[in-house]
Amino acid sequence: MQKVTSLPADDAACGWYHTSPPRKNKPKRHSGKTTARWAVVGAGYTGLAAARQLALNCPDDEVVLIDAQEVGFGTAGRNAGFAIDLPHDIGAEDYIGDIETAKTTLKLNLLGQSILRSIVEENGIDCQMRASGKYQAAVEKRGVAVLEAYKGGLDKLEQPYTMIDGQDLPEHIGTSFYRKALFTPGTMLVQPAALVKGLADSLPANVSLYENTPITEFEYGEKVTLKHAQGSIVADKLVLANNAFGMHFGFLKRTMLPVFLYASLTRPMTEEEQKQLGGQEFWGVIPAEPFGSTVRRTHDNRILIRNSFSFNPNGRPKPNCLKHSLQRHKLSFERRFPMLPDVGFEYTWSGSLALSQNHEGFFGQLAPNVYGALCCNGLGITRGTVTGTLLADWLVGKNHELTDVLLASPGPNKTPPEPFLSVGVNATLWWGQRKAGLEA
Repeated sequence: MQKVTSLPADDAACGWYHTSPPRKNKPKRHSGKTTARWAVVGAGYTGLAAARQLALNCPDDEVVLIDAQEVGFGTAGRNAGFAIDLPHDIGAEDYIGDIETAKTTLKLNLLGQSILRSIVEENGIDCQMRASGKYQAAVEKRGVAVLEAYKGGLDKLEQPYTMIDGQDLPEHIGTSFYRKALFTPGTMLVQPAALVKGLADSLPANVSLYENTPITEFEYGEKVTLKHAQGSIVADKLVLANNAFGMHFGFLKRTMLPVFLYASLTRPMTEEEQKQLGGQEFWGVIPAEPFGSTVRRTHDNRILIRNSFSFNPNGRPKPNCLKHSLQRHKLSFERRFPMLPDVGFEYTWSGSLALSQNHEGFFGQLAPNVYGALCCNGLGITRGTVTGTLLADWLVGKNHELTDVLLASPGPNKTPPEPFLSVGVNATLWWGQRKAGLEA
C-alpha cells in the first residue's frame, strides 16, 4: 500500500455553500469493505459527470463515488460560477491562438454546457443557471488593448460579441468604474455550490456516493484498493477526478500547479441599495487583465469580488491569506461601488485551480485499471463536465469525435523542482497582480 501524501481541507466560510439550498440527500460516509466494478475519486464536476455516465452506460454495475469532503463544500462549489463557452488563451496575442485548436476548445466547452443544461432541466436543479453572457472589462489602456486583441480573435473564430463604451456600462452593471467592456453572450452563470449539490442529488440509483471519506492509502494492480480510516473499497477500475490531488495518488507528479484564488460575498442589498446601484439584476464581469478582479451580481442581490492569488503546493489553503485577501476585496469593492458604502462582506473563502504550464490537461489511462481526467486549467464547470462524460463513454467503448483529440493531448508538462518552482510561481503571481493595476 502507498500513502496519499496530501488531502483537501478547505476553509469553512464559502459563501456559495452557505447560501445554496440544502441537499435533498443526507451526506453518507463509507465504512466497512465495498467491492465494485467502478470507483471514482473526487465528486466535483469531473467526478460527478464520470460517475453519472458510467452508471448510465452500465446500469447493472455499482459505481462508487468518493470525496474527502462534502459535495458542494470543496473546490467545485468555490469558483465564480462562469460556465464559459469561448476559448481564452492568455498566451496568444489575440487570446484565440491556433484557430483549429480554438475551434476544438469551443466544441468541448459547448458540449459541456449542453450536458449540464440538460441535467439541470431534467432534474429541476435550483442553481440559478442563466444564459447571461459575460462582460470582460478594462480600466486602463493595457486592458483596453487586450479587449481589442480579443475582438480580433473572436472575428477569426466567427463568434458574436458587443463592445460597450464605459459611458454606457452603468446601464448594464451599475458601476462607471470601467472604460470599456467586451460582452459575449454564450456564457452561462450559475450558483456553483447549488449546481454541484444538485448534480449529486440527481445521480442514477446505481451510484453510491460517499462523502467525508478521505482516502489515505491505495494499491494498484489487477484490482484497485482504496483505504480510509473506516474501511476500504476494492474496484476493478478506478477513475481519478481529483485534479491536482491526482499527484498525491502517484500520478503526474510535478505537473499540476495548485493555485488558490480568494473571494468575498456581500450581504444581500436592500431595495434602496439596488436602486442606487442600478444596471441589470444579474451579471458577471471578468477582468481584461488575467490577475484582475472577477465581479458578479447574484440572483439574491449580493456582490461577489474575487481576486488575489497564492501558490499552495500541497493543495491546501493558507489561513493567513484570507485576512490579506479580504482587505484587497474591500478596496476593489469601494473602487467599483462607491454608491454602496454600507454594504459589507458576509463571507470570505479560498478555492483552488489546477493549472499546468502548457495549459494542457490529462485524459486517458494512467496505469493498468487506472484512468483519469485531470487538470481543468480554470475551466472546471464546462471542461470537467465534458471530460468526465467522455472518459466514461470511452471506458465502455463509445467514442465521440472529440475523444481522440483529448487522447492525443501531451498532457501537463513537468515543472521545475523545488525550491525553484515556488520561487518562479510566486514571482509570476506577484508580478501579475501588480501589473493588473486598478483592475485588481
